[in-house]
Order: sequence, then structure tokens, then C-alpha cells
Amino acid sequence: MFILTARLPRRKLAISVAAAALLCCAGLVMNLDPPALPTVAASTAPDTTGISSNEDRVSFLSQYGWQVNQEPLVTEELTIPKEMDESYDEYLELQTAQGFDLTKYAGKRVKRYTYEITNYPSGETGVQANLLIYRDKVVGGEVLSPQMNGFVHGLSMPQE
Repeated sequence: MFILTARLPRRKLAISVAAAALLCCAGLVMNLDPPALPTVAASTAPDTTGISSNEDRVSFLSQYGWQVNQEPLVTEELTIPKEMDESYDEYLELQTAQGFDLTKYAGKRVKRYTYEITNYPSGETGVQANLLIYRDKVVGGEVLSPQMNGFVHGLSMPQE
């Protein structure tokens, strides 16, 4: 029997774990089936401007039929990459199908608010809704299951 040991500095370990998490998220997004993405007609899409408070964000999600916990699970500040390679193609298609154009915000800092959805049609728990906000305007968003074999789709309620 052989026993192998390796010394790995904590910083390298942390970077490796973060990279693995990023790859998992990218894998989820890359496994989307683009033809199945729901779209929202421009006439029925909620107004994306004037979203400045938590109440506004919860109300915005309710216009899609979502009931969410009143407080966000996570609030993060992100920078939209200035240059997006092909790994972003499916995510950009998802956003474009909903009427959002993230390329307009390349290099800009946005806030991402993550809410837990309490009324997902399949009954699945832990489903989350993300909203990307730039200067009181929703510029992107999605609904996702953080489970290992989860899903990602637009903000529209799926027809089940």
C-alpha cells in the first residue's frame, strides 16, 4: 500500500476551490438548452426602471408570479466583464431572450440580489432568483436551482 502526501498552501487551496466552484457554475450555464428558454413579450415585461429598494425588487419579481422571502439571501457587488469570451454566450443568450443586453454594461459594477423563491411550480425548495441592478434599473436576472443537477432559466414562471 502506498500513501502519498502533498503540502498545499492555504492560499492555493482557496484559489483552487474558488476556481472549481466557478467551473461548476459555468458548467450549469453551459448545459442550458437554448430553445427551451422562456421569453417575455416586450408588452408584458415588467418595467425595469426605478428599482431602488428591497420592496421594489420583491414587487418586480412578483410581476413574474414569484413569491420570495422578503429579504435577499445574498447581496453582492459584481463587475460585468469588459470582454466576454464564448463561455458567456449561453448566459448572454438567456439575458437577451428576456430583453436584457448585458453588453451595454460591460466593465460596469452592478449589484446582484439573490432571493429564495417559495412558490416554484414543481415544489422544489431552495430555488433562487437573481436580479442584476445598475443604477436603479434591472439589467439582468435568472432563476436557478443551486442543486448539483440544477437548472437555470429566465425570470418568467415556467409553464408546467
